[in-house]
Amino acid sequence: MKIALMDSGLGLLAAAAAMRRLRPDAGLVLSSDPGSMPWGPRTPDDIVTRALTVARAAAAHRPDALIVACNTASVHALPALRAALEPGLPVIGTVPAIKPAAAGGGPVAIWATPATTGSPYQRDLIRTHAASVDVTEVPCPGLADALEHADEAGIARAIAAAALLTPREVRTVVLGCTHYELVAERIRAALSHPGLPEVTLHGSADAVAAQALRRLGGTAPAADAEPGDLTVLLAGNRATLTDPALTYAEGRLLAAVTHAH
Repeated sequence: MKIALMDSGLGLLAAAAAMRRLRPDAGLVLSSDPGSMPWGPRTPDDIVTRALTVARAAAAHRPDALIVACNTASVHALPALRAALEPGLPVIGTVPAIKPAAAGGGPVAIWATPATTGSPYQRDLIRTHAASVDVTEVPCPGLADALEHADEAGIARAIAAAALLTPREVRTVVLGCTHYELVAERIRAALSHPGLPEVTLHGSADAVAAQALRRLGGTAPAADAEPGDLTVLLAGNRATLTDPALTYAEGRLLAAVTHAH
């Protein structure tokens, strides 16, 4: 089995690590174009063009499924990606985990990029899945970009600023950008308050990895299966995991249990 994942940048690491934990024998193709990020401020047509380029680079390696491990690309480019690649290549998009977060009764905060915050797409998800709970949309300017470059000071500033915009009573937070899952525990710590329960974070990585396996039949690996290969593509060119990628636990997991290919 071979699974491809695409994103503008390092946001695909969380879903790739989730897939590696679920199916350590699966080969992984990580396709991104960090030189073009962030995609959020770009026009929808530009996002579609860039997403198709990144996806086709991955598809050239003949994966069994493609995970669009990017909220922005899923919002703007999923129909175009499916039109271009399916039925030959199943395409699985990423949706912010608003529905399961709201199931607990709220209040809920959604941390997302400024481009996604307040967007018709996110507002529609809130109306559909969280109409009965209090929802605070929290823009996180600069956080994805700081994470992409492993800019520790920038990450700390962006998380602190978003935490100040999050109501104290909120104990359920949706991580509405795949990059944010790389620092989930730092976000949880920033939202901790004495005397209040620990914050529950809802990301998308585990769900999208599980959905991809369901699309492929979900068969378990053999007990003696070798770890799958790892192919890294940056703007379509073969590469290795970048130094910023290796600063995150997900990147180190991928490097430790896969054979570079």
